[in-house]
Amino acid sequence: MEKELFEKQVSSEFIFDGKVIHLYCDTVELPDGNTSTREYIKHVGAVCVVPVTDEGEIVLVRQYRYAVGRDMLEIPAGKLDYVGEDPVSAALRELREETGAVCKNLRFIGKYLGSPALLDENIWMYLAEGLEFGERDLDDDEFLNVEKLPVDELVEKILSGEIEDGKTQAAVLKTALLINREKDGKNKNS
Repeated sequence: MEKELFEKQVSSEFIFDGKVIHLYCDTVELPDGNTSTREYIKHVGAVCVVPVTDEGEIVLVRQYRYAVGRDMLEIPAGKLDYVGEDPVSAALRELREETGAVCKNLRFIGKYLGSPALLDENIWMYLAEGLEFGERDLDDDEFLNVEKLPVDELVEKILSGEIEDGKTQAAVLKTALLINREKDGKNKNS
């Protein structure tokens, strides 16, 4: 017999209202009737994009991440500008701002929840193809370098632990599987 898992909010205390995050501390009633505390962060949401060139390379950005104290190689990404912003528009904006690219085809490949035990951030993941490059339009506080790696090489870097960013791991591995499935499908039909 499966147990009920729902936790009912008894009270909520707003702790901190930041520019990006909003921290709460709630008291919840557990399925067994006891109470417990849940600290969590609300976030407006974000997008990430796996830009794949016609040559089979993934366009990446390298930027310093203050929270971990080092630069990281990641796919282009950014937060939504406001609650309810269309994730497709945000993905197209972030792709252009960070890499200078616009795409002919943008496919939704799923959502990513990076740390659902304490963060409600939804990251909408997209695959961008048919890229054309122009000028970047970085935010005033954004400093990053653009790099390209073949899909297979990036997958190897993920598998070896060189790429630590979770959204990059999930979206690139999904993209690699999709590309391989599509190749296999074309090969079967040939």
